Amino acid sequence: MDVRAVQSRRKAQLRTPSNLAENAVRDISGALTALLADLFALYMKTKNFHWHVSGSHFRDYHLLLDEQAGQIFAATDSVAERVRKLGGTTLRSVGHIARLQRVLDNDADYVTPRDMLAELRDDNLQLATRLREAHETCEEHGDIASASLIETWVDEAEGRAWFLFEAGRNGNEA
Repeated sequence: MDVRAVQSRRKAQLRTPSNLAENAVRDISGALTALLADLFALYMKTKNFHWHVSGSHFRDYHLLLDEQAGQIFAATDSVAERVRKLGGTTLRSVGHIARLQRVLDNDADYVTPRDMLAELRDDNLQLATRLREAHETCEEHGDIASASLIETWVDEAEGRAWFLFEAGRNGNEA
């Protein structure tokens, strides 16, 4: 292996053509990459709770969390590919995710099922807020394609929050 050739390739820039201004690519790519880190962190947290849920509603919660984790993971590729289509670069490692994520990890040995649902509900609502902020950035720069995708992701995050809220309610609550 030619060391110089490898080093040269490492320095080669990815030059995806874009008709957006350089600052638009930077702003939108940055917002989407931060969202991507949040999605990976939320995916991992959701899978963690899926693996560790226990109690009388185990089956229902286990299946719900697995379904939600799948939906979150499915969005990651679309987010990263959108960044690349714009001409930006995105996440490169688990460490990069850790530096950018705003979703808090939960490494507790035990979390009650009700607390799991509430924590994930809040995380999804916070994600929806951050998605709306990214949508504003896209609108500022006239990026209707990214804005359109974000609208779907907002709806998905709100849907997950709704299911988590309803699953965590007592049957006798108003």
